[in-house]
Amino acid sequence: MAEQTMKVVLLEPGRQARAAEIDASLEGMQEVVGGSIEACYPFEEAVCLICNEEGKLNGMPLNRALRDERGKIWDIIAGPCFLCDCSGEDFGSLSEEQITRYRYQFLRPEKFFRWGDEIIALPYTPGEPERQER
Repeated sequence: MAEQTMKVVLLEPGRQARAAEIDASLEGMQEVVGGSIEACYPFEEAVCLICNEEGKLNGMPLNRALRDERGKIWDIIAGPCFLCDCSGEDFGSLSEEQITRYRYQFLRPEKFFRWGDEIIALPYTPGEPERQER
């Protein structure tokens, strides 16, 4: 029987990553990401990232960068998303250890800049005063 709620790591643009308990129904997941869901499998373990399928097309704010083992950005998630377990038939709760680890990995939101033909992602702490160049 599928879980009614699931424990996830929620990633929102401009906010620190946080543990959350969300409605595990399709409608509940769609509400979290603001539209149709898409699963992405960027991790070696059975953890997936659920995001808005059309987040970039709809102009949602950029959220977090996904990086390869060398730290090079290979994709950027737009709009809110969450990390959950994908080891079974249905998406499910992360373990407490996974919540701690992934929350730490994605803790700080990122700002994105174009530098030549590259995109740079700089983590920041929400609420920090913006530095002004003089």
